[in-house]
Amino acid sequence: MSTEKATAIVLRTTEFSETSLVVSLFTREFGKVGALAKGARRLKGPFESALDLLAVCRIVFLRKTSDALDLVTEAKLLRRFRPAGRDLAGLYAGYYVAELLGELTEDDDPHPEVFDLADDALAAFAAGDRVGRRVLRFELALLRTIGLLPSLDVCAGCGCRVPSGRRVAFGHLDGGVLCAACRAGRTTVASVEADVINAMRRLAEPDDKAWQTAAWNVQTGGRLRGVMNHYMAHLIGRRPRLQPYLTCRCE
Repeated sequence: MSTEKATAIVLRTTEFSETSLVVSLFTREFGKVGALAKGARRLKGPFESALDLLAVCRIVFLRKTSDALDLVTEAKLLRRFRPAGRDLAGLYAGYYVAELLGELTEDDDPHPEVFDLADDALAAFAAGDRVGRRVLRFELALLRTIGLLPSLDVCAGCGCRVPSGRRVAFGHLDGGVLCAACRAGRTTVASVEADVINAMRRLAEPDDKAWQTAAWNVQTGGRLRGVMNHYMAHLIGRRPRLQPYLTCRCE
């Protein structure tokens, strides 16, 4: 066993005994890890109540060489997740981020950029920033980073450039937009407004900050949310549990 230090987001906690927890953590240095935190439920101890859901903390843990759980020995709280006000949109959005990290990342596969995306999103949700738009930005940036971003410019079937028009065929199983020839005979294909696809392109662009102020109307935001709901469900193989609670106010 080796002793490691990492910055972690707490994705899930499960009571293991009267005093201990089994935790799922997404760390910046090592990716997703499952670990046992002995004594974490005690009020006093080496964890200082740091292992709350969606808390960001510094941990010390022992890495196991077998399939057994790692062992967290210390945790120091850096930031709790406490959305401001009485609006539950930010809270549900944070839970959704945790669900996506749990479903779409592999154990022991570090993605520092994904950690930073999640950390930024959680901080924005807690501050009451435009939650609907921030969720979409996180989803598309996450998919880009892990190689699952839908094709938004060229046909996901044949690779040819899809001409711009008022509406575009979007294949949820095919992984993006489709040309007229590839559209024929395919199922689970939606006809999507061009402004929705353009908004997705902007939100997915890693170096473009204009997504924060780009103008689109309430209808475009709601349709964009609908496209992402179906696409994420196809990727995961089921409808994410927190998806029904996401705000459609994506303007």
